[in-house]
Amino acid sequence: MKIYLSAPLFTQVERRWNRMLAAALEEHIRGAEVLLPQDFKFCDSFNRPEDFTKIFRACRDSLEEADLVVAVLDGPDVDSGTAFEVGHAYARDIPIIGIRTDFRGSQDRGLNVMLAQSCTELVRAMSFNEDLEQLVRDLTGKIAAALRRIEKSKPNR
Repeated sequence: MKIYLSAPLFTQVERRWNRMLAAALEEHIRGAEVLLPQDFKFCDSFNRPEDFTKIFRACRDSLEEADLVVAVLDGPDVDSGTAFEVGHAYARDIPIIGIRTDFRGSQDRGLNVMLAQSCTELVRAMSFNEDLEQLVRDLTGKIAAALRRIEKSKPNR
């Protein structure tokens, strides 16, 4: 199973947390491969302006190959790239499991209503509880529930 991890990736802290989450998901879900857009690079660089089109295509293609998207939806306003990826996944009927660890409130379960309603499942884990293992267990359960629901909705062949 390919899981696309959509998350902010601009600081050392964000990138490190993304790697820890990806490794924990691969450890807890047999056969899972977590795709990390932060690792997409061209010509030994992650952010050369002349590679932006390649980076966009690599992200889009990986997203479209994914069986499922895990989206980190933290912040007073969700990261714009993550918001785009959630919308793209939703339009392509790719299940989306949202993670919200930010305790700030908003319209719907702490999120903009468009993002909240796009998620197949949503894990809320307040930031004051820094137990990554518990978050991964909760997330793994939501992934399993989403996959069961998808299998039930498929027409019998």
